[in-house]
Order: sequence, then C-alpha cells, then structure tokens
Amino acid sequence: MAFLVILISLLIAGIFLPQWWAQYVLRRYSKPREDFPGSGAEFARHLARQMKLDIRIETTESGEGDHYDPLNKVVRLSPENFKGNSLTAIVVASHEMGHALQDKLGYQPLHIRTQLVGIASKIERIGAGLMIAVPLVTAIFRLPAAGLLMFLAGLASLGTPVFVHLLTLPVEWDASFRRALPLLEAGGYLEKKDLRVARRILTACALTYVASSLAALLNLARWIALLRR
Repeated sequence: MAFLVILISLLIAGIFLPQWWAQYVLRRYSKPREDFPGSGAEFARHLARQMKLDIRIETTESGEGDHYDPLNKVVRLSPENFKGNSLTAIVVASHEMGHALQDKLGYQPLHIRTQLVGIASKIERIGAGLMIAVPLVTAIFRLPAAGLLMFLAGLASLGTPVFVHLLTLPVEWDASFRRALPLLEAGGYLEKKDLRVARRILTACALTYVASSLAALLNLARWIALLRR
C-alpha cells in the first residue's frame, strides 16, 4: 500500500512539475525584445519562404495553444506568440515550423501521430464504456471469459492515449532539436546567450508531453484499480 502511495505521488509530481516549469520558462522570456525585427508570425512566414513551404500562418482561438495542423497545412500560434516579438514567440514559432518541415520531408512519426490523434479520443470513450460494462456483463451472463475479453478490450482502448503521448514526445523532440534549433543557429537569428535560453524553452515544451504521458498512465492505473475492487 505504501509503495502504491509513493508511486502515485511520484506520478502526480511528474505530471504537474514539468507543466509548472514549462509555464514559468515561457512566461519568463515572453517580454518584448526591441532587438527583434518582427513578431512570431512574421518570423514563421520568413522561415516558410526560406524553406519554400506552402503553408499558412494563423492565430489560434483562445485556449487552443500553438500547433501545426498537417491536414490543412497551417501553423497556428497563440495570440501572444503571433503578435509578440519576445524570445518565447520566436522560439515557439520556430518549433512549429519544425513540424511543418517534418511534414514536407515526409517524417513518418508525425503522420502516424496525426492519424492516431484523430481516433484516440473515440477509442478512449469506447474503452471506458467497455470497462464500466465488465462487472455488469459478468454478473448477468455469468461468463467470466466474456468479462475478461471486455476488460482486455477496454484496457487496450484506454492504453491508446498512452501510446499516442509516448509517440508524441520523440516527434516534438525532433521538431525542436533536429529542426528548429539548427534553423535558429544556421540562420544566425539569435545570439549565443539567446540560443542557450532557446534550448531551455524547447526542453520545457517537450517536458509538457512527458507530463501528458504520465497523466494517461495514471488514468489507466485508476481504471485498473477501480475494477480490482
């Protein structure tokens, strides 16, 4: 029991601490910089021209966050990063352009993730329904094997978000450190001191996906614990 409490506490810390640190880092470097010639959106458009990417740059609705939409070929930036000329805005814009470059180069993990994200939420809802139905089906039909099959199906369905998040992390890491950071270095867009901070910002963003993976694992463990009662 004590081990379970410690494990859950570590998972909760792993979920919230990276998110808190990422938000702290992004806010810290979100102040306007007079030495930057343009906003995050303008920088993204500049990179699109440099890399000959046929994409659009748009601002997101409130709460949607920064992301690249490979289906519609659109980089969407939050209002503060779209209009702002802070270090955070520039680095985040370069990260999303890294995804656009992945798309152009046919980076398969990105395309696999895009397909999985489209079905993951539906599969998760089906899995939750199946796991709720396990005790009822077993009690009515007195067929433990049928209940076991439904349990395994539900377990597999709820495991899908875990797989999606685990796949997302290397995709994000590649966009940050194999695409965005080399673009910033090769183009001479940032001074050395800002490049060091850029690494910190990109690492902070990647850690949020680690937190999402742990949250999905915690949700899966919660369902298993409920069914064992």
